Amino acid sequence: MDHPDDPRGKGRRFYDNEFAELIEFGRNRDQRVTYSSDSSNTAVKEYDPYGNFQYSRHTHSDRDVHGERSAPSAKSLGPKGPPAFESDAQAPIDGHYKPVESGHNRDQRETYSSLSDDGNPAVKDYDSNESDEYPVPDTFSDRDVYAERLPHSLESLALPGSPVFESDVEIPFHYVPPHDAYPAWNADRQIPLSRDEIEDIFLDLTQKFGFQCDSMRNMFDFLMQLLDSRASRMAPDQALLTLHADYIGGHNANYRKWYFAARLDLDDAIGQTQNSGLDRPKPTKGSKRPSHEKSLAKAQEYWRQTMNNMSQYDRLRQIALYLLCWGEAAQVRFMPECLCFIFKCADDYYRSPECQNRMESVPEGFYLRTVIKPLYRFVRDQGYEVVDRKFVRREKDHQDIIGYDDVNQLFWYPEGIARIVLNDKVRLLDRYLSLGLTYSQLRLIDLPPPQRFMKFDKIDWNRAFFKTYYERRSFGHLLVNFNRIWVIHISLFYFYTAYNSPTVYRVRGKDSTAMTWSVTALGGAVATIIMILATLAEFSYIPTTPNNTAHLTRRLLFLLFTLALTGGPTIYVAIATSNSSDGLLALVLGIVQFSISVVAVLLFAIVPSGRMFGDRVAGKSRKYLASQTFTASYPALPRQNRIASIALWLLVFVCKGLESYWFLTISFRDSIRVMVGMKIQRCSDRFFGNALCTNHAAFTLVIMYILDLIIFFLDTFLWYIIWNTIFSIGRSFSLGLSIWTPWEDIYTKLPKRIYAKLLAAYDMEVKYKPKVLVSQFWNGIIISMYREHLLSIEHVQKLLYHQVDTGAGGRSLRAPPFFISQGDKSLKGEFFPCGGEAERRISFFARSLTTTIPEPIPIDAMPTFTVLTPHYSEKILLSLREVIREEDRNTRVTLLEYLKQLHPTEWKNVVQDTKILADEGAMFNGINPFAQEDEKLPSKVDDLPYDFIGFKSSSPEFTLRTRIWASVRTQTLYRTVSGMMHYAKAIKLLYRVENPEVVHLFGGNTDKLERELERMAQRKFKVVVTMQRYSNFNKEEQENAEFLIRAYPDVQIAYLHEEPPPKEGGESRIFSVLIDGHSEILPKTKRRKPKFKIELPGNPILGDGKSDNQNHALIFYRGEYLQLIDANQDNYLEECLKIRNVLAEFEEYSVSSQSPYAQWGHRDFQTSPVAIVGAREYIFSENIGILGDVAGGKEQTFGTLSARSIAWIGGKLHYGHPDFLNATFMMTRGGVSKAQKGLHLNEDIFAGMNAFSRGGRIKHTEYYQCGKGRDLGFGTILNFQTKIGMGMGEQMLSREYYYLGTQLPIDRFLTFYYGHPGFYINNMLITLSVQVFIVIMVFLGTLNSKLTICEYTSPGRWNGGQPGCYNLVPVFQWIKRCIISIFSLFMISFLPPFIQELAERGTWRAVLRLVKQFGSLSPMFEVFSTQIYTHSILSNLTFGGARYIATGRGFATTRIYFTILFSRFAGPSIYLGMRSSLMLLYVTLTLWTPYLIYFWISILSLCVSPFLFNPHQFIFSNFIIDYREFLRWMARGNSKSHVNSWTGYCRLSRTKLTGYKKKRLGIPSEKLSGDTPRATWRAVLFSEIIFPTLMAVLFTIAYLFVKSFPVDGKLSPSPLIRITVIAFGPIVWNAAILVAQFLISLFVGPTLPNNSRFGSSMAAIVHGLAVLGIVGAFEFLWFLERWDASHAVIGLIAVVSIQRATHKVLISAFLSREFKHDETNMAWWSGQWSGRGLGMHVMSQPVREFVIKIVELSLWSGDLLLGHFLLFTLTPPILIPYFDRFHSTILFWLRPSKQIRAPLYSPAQKRQRRRIVIKYGLIYIAVIAIFVALIALPIVLPEALKFECSLCDSL
Repeated sequence: MDHPDDPRGKGRRFYDNEFAELIEFGRNRDQRVTYSSDSSNTAVKEYDPYGNFQYSRHTHSDRDVHGERSAPSAKSLGPKGPPAFESDAQAPIDGHYKPVESGHNRDQRETYSSLSDDGNPAVKDYDSNESDEYPVPDTFSDRDVYAERLPHSLESLALPGSPVFESDVEIPFHYVPPHDAYPAWNADRQIPLSRDEIEDIFLDLTQKFGFQCDSMRNMFDFLMQLLDSRASRMAPDQALLTLHADYIGGHNANYRKWYFAARLDLDDAIGQTQNSGLDRPKPTKGSKRPSHEKSLAKAQEYWRQTMNNMSQYDRLRQIALYLLCWGEAAQVRFMPECLCFIFKCADDYYRSPECQNRMESVPEGFYLRTVIKPLYRFVRDQGYEVVDRKFVRREKDHQDIIGYDDVNQLFWYPEGIARIVLNDKVRLLDRYLSLGLTYSQLRLIDLPPPQRFMKFDKIDWNRAFFKTYYERRSFGHLLVNFNRIWVIHISLFYFYTAYNSPTVYRVRGKDSTAMTWSVTALGGAVATIIMILATLAEFSYIPTTPNNTAHLTRRLLFLLFTLALTGGPTIYVAIATSNSSDGLLALVLGIVQFSISVVAVLLFAIVPSGRMFGDRVAGKSRKYLASQTFTASYPALPRQNRIASIALWLLVFVCKGLESYWFLTISFRDSIRVMVGMKIQRCSDRFFGNALCTNHAAFTLVIMYILDLIIFFLDTFLWYIIWNTIFSIGRSFSLGLSIWTPWEDIYTKLPKRIYAKLLAAYDMEVKYKPKVLVSQFWNGIIISMYREHLLSIEHVQKLLYHQVDTGAGGRSLRAPPFFISQGDKSLKGEFFPCGGEAERRISFFARSLTTTIPEPIPIDAMPTFTVLTPHYSEKILLSLREVIREEDRNTRVTLLEYLKQLHPTEWKNVVQDTKILADEGAMFNGINPFAQEDEKLPSKVDDLPYDFIGFKSSSPEFTLRTRIWASVRTQTLYRTVSGMMHYAKAIKLLYRVENPEVVHLFGGNTDKLERELERMAQRKFKVVVTMQRYSNFNKEEQENAEFLIRAYPDVQIAYLHEEPPPKEGGESRIFSVLIDGHSEILPKTKRRKPKFKIELPGNPILGDGKSDNQNHALIFYRGEYLQLIDANQDNYLEECLKIRNVLAEFEEYSVSSQSPYAQWGHRDFQTSPVAIVGAREYIFSENIGILGDVAGGKEQTFGTLSARSIAWIGGKLHYGHPDFLNATFMMTRGGVSKAQKGLHLNEDIFAGMNAFSRGGRIKHTEYYQCGKGRDLGFGTILNFQTKIGMGMGEQMLSREYYYLGTQLPIDRFLTFYYGHPGFYINNMLITLSVQVFIVIMVFLGTLNSKLTICEYTSPGRWNGGQPGCYNLVPVFQWIKRCIISIFSLFMISFLPPFIQELAERGTWRAVLRLVKQFGSLSPMFEVFSTQIYTHSILSNLTFGGARYIATGRGFATTRIYFTILFSRFAGPSIYLGMRSSLMLLYVTLTLWTPYLIYFWISILSLCVSPFLFNPHQFIFSNFIIDYREFLRWMARGNSKSHVNSWTGYCRLSRTKLTGYKKKRLGIPSEKLSGDTPRATWRAVLFSEIIFPTLMAVLFTIAYLFVKSFPVDGKLSPSPLIRITVIAFGPIVWNAAILVAQFLISLFVGPTLPNNSRFGSSMAAIVHGLAVLGIVGAFEFLWFLERWDASHAVIGLIAVVSIQRATHKVLISAFLSREFKHDETNMAWWSGQWSGRGLGMHVMSQPVREFVIKIVELSLWSGDLLLGHFLLFTLTPPILIPYFDRFHSTILFWLRPSKQIRAPLYSPAQKRQRRRIVIKYGLIYIAVIAIFVALIALPIVLPEALKFECSLCDSL
């Protein structure tokens, strides 16, 4: 049973017969509706959006009908089985409510059935005995509402007749006239204040505070709609009371919490009498303080009494004042406590006699100018400065910027508020004179509270604000925020490893039990050291205030004491053991030390550092109240959820602990045993003797320890993935969301579940049969899919409820064959396209209703909500050119052709409908009656245009159909808006189904009925699109936007409008403007007249854009809830019908009978409010090729499987879309996102952390989903991942991570960590593990190549007779286990998507999808994306530079040039891949094992993935043209500036270190560069100097070890000198030729007439010589190594690492900032330094350029060789016939027969391409031959190439 009881107790019937095959819900009386038509129009019978037939007509309401699709006509449905209706004059009864959709139905058609004999069928209502003709709708609109949008014209709302419902029961129904915009707030309901009284309050406040009139009108409508929304489900008095409690005075009101956190209760208690503000004097003996001040509890009780005694008038006035302050706050809305302070001052002022006695009005705009604008300017000036009258970004990083959070936190504490001072210097009171202070700036708090507001214009904000948290760019944040992660893992790893490493700490060659206990106990000291380092790092991130310093100092002292306890005894034990004395005492001491260490580790692992020595989370001291309120008010988990949370992490760590110990640590023990005592013999070096080679095993062992630790970390994430997946799937099964639920059960019970769960029809069953209601509901869904071309007419017939004869003259409803077939296996058929969108949607809809769903409430009681969609430059509607023409010459298919391949069935449907529309249009216009019969019949040739482009006539009504069809199948704003407008259709459908009395009330006036339905939809649902650039749209964008709001007039557009400054030299005025489709079009400007136009304090786009765009439009939302939607989403009618259930998740439907103020401690007001309700996403781009599928699978898994489990255990945050937000909760706490530039790049998650930290619960729904598009191309996907990765780097710097990491309880902290930053840190560790593993293998390869390895028999026994062998077999066994671990860690990423697919779509589809992904080489893409994540996070933490990256959302069908891919991915991945491949080559040569194949695949993935996933990469002609472009790219940019050149790429790459000079010279090439600051030494020192130098030292040691063994009894003379000569030889060679070239250019260049050609010639010569130098150096090295390949490779590895370190040191230490132009580069080659605009730099730039050119020549030579190696790697597939066809198959997932055609070229283009291919093909072959000769000849003929060289022998 779905519902065991009746939750509302209203006699609602629930279905107990769960096994009934079909339940008849037929009416007692036969009812039938027919329709009349206007004699001036064709009789059209079509389904309306509610599943009924309707009469559709053209109107002049700007409604576009050309993209519409109607329901099947009677004629088309008739022959396919039981007749749907008897004649063209009859319509079936598959429902009784038939409104017409207003606005434009997306992707729809109008088709026409045949005309009746008289052209106007009779209209009869067979429910009655007489015929009533419905009157023609009028065109009069009587709505005239204050600040309300204009309604639809009635023509657009025209509606045919409605049925008359007969019932024996009289239906009481109170109808509210449509002109009342707020029907729930009217005089008939005993409202506390009338609308006029509320309006008077707003007018009064506007006059007293100087608010803008439009802002006042906007906020008035905002409040009225909010009151109307609440009053629709509760009494108006209670609505106002609860609203005041939410905004101002309730238990969960942010204002009340701030009031007590900032201790303003004390200010109000004392300040008015003593004027002491917040610096209250200490009470003397015997003095008594007021009773309400003695404790916080009494102060709160006093507050409650005040709120309870407040009149409703005052409550509404406070809400209105708050909203007016909020409505014009602009950027201050991001600072909620600052806004609370402003409101507090304003409210104090309003209640003062000064304000009440003031007669004159305050000028409009006073509040904006005096309160908001100074705060805005302070925030703006932190990040921007004026240069040449333009605002440019300051070169300041986050730690130097006082951002929104810093400003806001000033108002958390009384000490902060006391810092607010006025500009006027005054003489202070006598009590300050006693302190020696004579003159100072008056503080705001020294004024009585009522006087503070009017002094806001005199506040010196620059002196008030300071940094409250330093977001320094440092890896120390990871140590501070996640110290418990490091403590858990490193300490446990140490315990395991130390216990199993007794050979390391043996005393005199013997094991000691005491020493084992004591050394193992040092794990506690390790944990303590981690905590000490975290505490020291924390000092640099928080201000050194007395409270902070005392808190950290106490902790530090405790940690030092703990360190002594956990580490000190080891010293005694070591001494005692070495002296062989006090063995028992040493043993006891070691055991005690171990016990203390275990306790210490548990303490540091479990207790948050923020709760040590000054509990900021649960401390009772009032000084912690602000911190607790705003950073640690975490909502409590229910007991069951908390048990699940703890159980999850216990299982994870128990499994991890056991597996890590038995699989890794035990195998590592033997490796440690054999490596510790290993001393390499018979080796020596000229400089180091045997010191290096003897200890080479020790070097190797240290690196092995590091790798083992990394894998130890990674194991935890592996087990988290496993157990999280198990928990999530278990949760899914418990909810009923699984395909394993029997299909018969899902579909046979679907009608019952629709009635029970989605309809609020409590007492309707006694009057109307449920089957009638369900039929309308179901038919509406099916017809919606038909209109979207998802279903054909044949499918619709099998899915609709039909009217059939009962045999006795009556008629009843027949269930769809689809439902009947579920119980009757003999009825089989295709009910929807197999594997199509309709099947997926119906399947999910049916399965979603098997879950527990909150009860809906009637539509008129439903709360109002708004959909908010930010838009910048996303495509609104596709143009015809974009649809039917290729994007560019590299695109081999049109968008339409590609869409036709992806959606063949839907294209077939739209073509069929268009042809019918065209034929009926021709019939309507008349045809030639004398034409021949064959001329009247359409030919197949005539149909070709329809099949190819969807139309034959170029009339807009036909071309628009193709444009719309394509637009709603791509990621356009039109698709998003049309999908979201399904909410309006759903509301109208639900309202009509559940309120048949409405139809009865209006009788035959269909126009008024439709207006009532439209009124309800407009009242309950709003759409706001924040088009930031609307006023700057080009003509095409403007036309598309206009089309959008004409199609959907209720869609509101908020945009920014700029007006010139009123005075010359002033700042432009920026306005936030709102329009919609009802706004009047002004004749002069051709723009729509704004509904509201509200001035802002300045340009609101101060951050990365999206959050600011949302913020300026937030004032235009309406209602109680917000849904945040991106401009690439979609929605569906069946999902929109669940909206009431989703909104019920906020748990605000049930109205408490208690007053929030009269019953302060009542449990109804103690629960934490629900702030965010998350929802699932269906990634509709998931099947568009391998990359779309991988990206879609990740996103879908994150939004379903992961979100399900982490929401259950309290770890879900806010991720933007398509989450629903409690608007009141979020607006009073900073809005829906944060907006500091760079820091809040991932803006939405900060709102989630903010809500969670402030007490808001975050839930997740499984039964509702929206559509979502994702990036589809290799570059765009990785751009998105780069943005996310850089955003994560910024999150790690943020204070939110600091608060969560140092204050959350352990289980919730682990959920937060592994659900968010842990994923990215895990990616970093995976990449690091591969790199460390390869380094270890290199070192083991050196050992294996030079030592004799002991051999064992297969049972593991040592073979005797092996003198001088080295036992490395345990090491090799450990290596195999490491490889298995790394491989498992990588492959585990495929587990969640597979399990999710398995649970929701079945075994076959899950296996098929996995096979397709592996067959399409998705693992290679995963390796590459892991590296991109790693690089973006490391780069951001080191250098910064986080910015919004526009990620294209089009189809990835365009081939990208090799040079573009190379320049984009060389730095993040290709360079690393090539260095790693060199090391792996050496390992392959010296230590081959089949396990290395996995690493070869991984490393090659880093190098070739960008090209492997490039469309049509392996076409021979394009490949050769790529080679030509690569050579040109390498050669450009030396004689003249070029946008696309290697020189520009190289300069851009090093600017992250050097930065740009800020001086602007007006040179055109400057426009190619943005502003980039110079990297700090702190950032450069480790990443660019220490780490590369360390790697160079490591590989040099490896090379020296290899060369330290004698060859033929002779030692190498000096390997260190050899490697130095080879490494620095090319650099010296480059310097020498550059000196010569510089002198030639300087003296010859200026004398030549064609200076630019001379410069390019000199550059070509020098670069050619540089290539010869680097190739010659390698060949010389190989020759010196006597053509030994392994020695040459290890030497090359050392040379590359040395040169890389040298280049980085030269760039970091010796280069100043870059010019934004490339004049110095051209001057160097041409010798023409004058006239370059260098000014004073003309003397220093040649020296700087000389250093640059030394580095550039080496890099250029390396890139030239690297590019050729990549091209060589990609060459073999080109030689395979039809490989491009295979490549396209795995890339696009299209069958060869449906693949993209080859492009068409003109004869001239063909000849040009042929010449290019022949010319550069020969060059390419010649280069290959040269490379083969240089590599192959020494390998094939090593002996022939050996000759004597005395100088060489000395190296």
